Amino acid sequence: MVGSGFFIAPSVLARFGTTALIGWAVMAVGAISLGMVFARLAHIAPATGGPYAYTRMGFGRFAGFLIAWGYWISIWASLPAMAAALVGYLLALFPALTGHRLLGIAIALGSMWGVALVNLRGVKEAGIFQVVTTYTKLVPFVAIALLGLFWIDWHSFETVNPSGQPFLSALAATAPITMFAFLGIESATVPAGDVIDPRRTIPRATVLGTIVSALIYILGTAVVMGVIPRETLLRSSAPFADAARVMWGPWAATMIALAAIISSVGALNGWTLMLSQVPMAAARDGAMPPVFGHLSRRGVPARGLVISMILSTLLVLLETSGTSALVAFYALIVNLSTDAAMVPYVFCSVVEAILYVNRRPVSRALRVGPFTPAAIVAFVFSVGTIYGAGERAGMWSLILILLAAPVWVLLRDVRSPPGETLSRADADRERDAIDADSDSTPLSSAGRR
Repeated sequence: MVGSGFFIAPSVLARFGTTALIGWAVMAVGAISLGMVFARLAHIAPATGGPYAYTRMGFGRFAGFLIAWGYWISIWASLPAMAAALVGYLLALFPALTGHRLLGIAIALGSMWGVALVNLRGVKEAGIFQVVTTYTKLVPFVAIALLGLFWIDWHSFETVNPSGQPFLSALAATAPITMFAFLGIESATVPAGDVIDPRRTIPRATVLGTIVSALIYILGTAVVMGVIPRETLLRSSAPFADAARVMWGPWAATMIALAAIISSVGALNGWTLMLSQVPMAAARDGAMPPVFGHLSRRGVPARGLVISMILSTLLVLLETSGTSALVAFYALIVNLSTDAAMVPYVFCSVVEAILYVNRRPVSRALRVGPFTPAAIVAFVFSVGTIYGAGERAGMWSLILILLAAPVWVLLRDVRSPPGETLSRADADRERDAIDADSDSTPLSSAGRR
């Protein structure tokens, strides 16, 4: 989860002052609640497809299709933002690249398609690549988040809200930017069919990963804002590298820039994995065009992945390599992809609450366990983030989701092979069987083992 959404965020959030840190803390509560929702759903039904599979189980095939479509859009729309972060930190390493638009585009596209080639080799290879990039990136950024606290100028936080907006409006405006860094909460649930012991592994990875990420985000942003003057931070395309330069010198800036580049590649890898898995699961149920479910000899939905990468490529062609233009491009894509991702989160929060209530009397469901309250909190935060993304992002997200209507019309008479399509009755029977199993192994006890 710790990826490019974190590495440029301090520059985008600098105009909000200390309100940005409050926004991080508030959004961390929402993200942890979402993490608990997905942990519970993964324990109840560890099915490949993540949000699509859960929505289909709770609301039926059409709702699942809309969520798969919107979630798919949010993924391929987010890849250019990650590529933009990668280019931004390359500019910190090689300032001479600034202003060379075509070179910046070539680097972004090369990184995206290089990661796609890794994923085309299979889920196992993509997983190994992800582990390597994760350990490489965490050490330097944890160092900044912890050691950097000794370099903070605490007077930097005296300006609470320099944006000129009312406090609540400014807080809402930080929501899509901060939430973008948390996108990927559900990542572990998407390839559930390929995970060993998913009922135990996925909930742990989801909740613990979200908590650790939240701590790194809040402390890391506080350090950057406390070390770099706000006016300088507004113009930075590599804020963590610039903060490291102030604290420890040029060598540290180089190390942080390299770590950010590796992390951006790792984020690209993780999201590219989901870019293939989500539409594949939907295509198997006849809820996406069959091309997305066609598997290569390596067991990878190669054709669907290539189609998705082409759409991401078209967005990258809008990018420029200048620092101010790059930050503006990043902010636009962040709002769009976050807005599109929140709709699946809203549906999954409702599904988790429905499943929990259906398994117990209502009065008991409302007072036993943290999961239904977490679903309510997650629902409220998801809706609030959609509001904070603004009218422009909301309009484009709505247009892209509405484009799903003609696709559904073309697919409505398509039937998946026997045993693949999950009817509403089948979904009910599946939930009953899952309930019987999960009653004997509650998530709370599984998490303690």
